[in-house]
Amino acid sequence: MIVTTTELQNSFGKYLKLTETEDIVITKNGKRVARLVPYFKEKNDCFEDESNFAICESATECMYAGTKVSYDEFLKISVASEKRYEYIDGEIFLLASPFYAHQKAVREIFGEFIFWFRGKECEPLDAPFDVTLYKSKDNINVVQPDILVICDKENIDQKGKYNGIPTLVVEILSESTKRKDLIKKLNLYMATGVKEYWIVNTDSKEVYIYTFNDGDIKSMNSFKGADKAESPTFKGLGIELEQIFT
Repeated sequence: MIVTTTELQNSFGKYLKLTETEDIVITKNGKRVARLVPYFKEKNDCFEDESNFAICESATECMYAGTKVSYDEFLKISVASEKRYEYIDGEIFLLASPFYAHQKAVREIFGEFIFWFRGKECEPLDAPFDVTLYKSKDNINVVQPDILVICDKENIDQKGKYNGIPTLVVEILSESTKRKDLIKKLNLYMATGVKEYWIVNTDSKEVYIYTFNDGDIKSMNSFKGADKAESPTFKGLGIELEQIFT
């Protein structure tokens, strides 16, 4: 069966059910762009761990889940969609709506950052705000950190697009982003010149702060309980964990 991307998005459940009896060929602007086929799990399948699958909220996301696309293709996809995406090592990741604990942690940390950085050279910003990072000339990545601190505001162009490297980045973990934040983003920030990376775990109520130097981990500190998470890069910047998680 041949269907358009619009038809597929409007009736995804129907066409997903039809894959039990036939393949679904998907077209866009009259051209065949993808195929929806049933998944048969085998004993030694590399995707045997279901946690490896990307989270899909529509046919569009499922069409690109687990596939590599070019940077130009990513830009076309993100511009054409109202949803938020990140692009890391050639893969597209949908940014799902966060839960209460995530948003409370963002609010408390960002509020503290706003107060501490007021009148200083560096500036804190929060998502959604695109940050483009280059692992190499051909490996372009686009992320939207929950919170970032920039000290190179001269790299904001006339259109308001940021083309620099944040000094500090904060990511709040969630079930859908945990693997990405702990592995992919840690490696990305370490490789591209970010100096400090905060990982906030709302489940275990812990904060991990990494500092990087020359593409390697310089230090890693963990904070929990009645601790105060303190920045090694910005002396005096910190926040009580009870304020984040209570």
